[in-house]
Amino acid sequence: MMMTATSLASALGLLFVIGCSDDGLGKRYGVSGKVTYKNDPVANASIAFIASGENAEKRGATGVVKDGYYTLSTLGGDDGAFPGDYKVSITAREADMSTAKANQEKTGGSFRQDDVAKAYKNAKSSIPRKYESPDLLKAKVEAHSNTINFDLAD
Repeated sequence: MMMTATSLASALGLLFVIGCSDDGLGKRYGVSGKVTYKNDPVANASIAFIASGENAEKRGATGVVKDGYYTLSTLGGDDGAFPGDYKVSITAREADMSTAKANQEKTGGSFRQDDVAKAYKNAKSSIPRKYESPDLLKAKVEAHSNTINFDLAD
């Protein structure tokens, strides 16, 4: 009985070590915050932190803005971002995918790339499109948990 308990404990310990192993990319830190436009929370958007400066060779991080709030992921699971400087892009387009969906149903395949591109090109944005450019907004991720808010205006 004692041997079985020891073996089980050893096996669980090994699984814990394997499950928590480093992915080889390095330490990332939590990044979350709020995105507002004219003091109102942005309902739906995507946010991208693009590594810049001395940090340019690192991976960027992305997130989804929902009801004004976001968290960033580099590999997934809200794992955060590497410390350093970033350019930031925020996209809040509401694309009408009805034509793309209709064509998909006709062919029984996947969305046609040109249908999707056209839908996004013509999509309305709930924030000024200037914020899609990574040259306007900047952020710095520190080596600790970070709260980075963006208050957007016209």
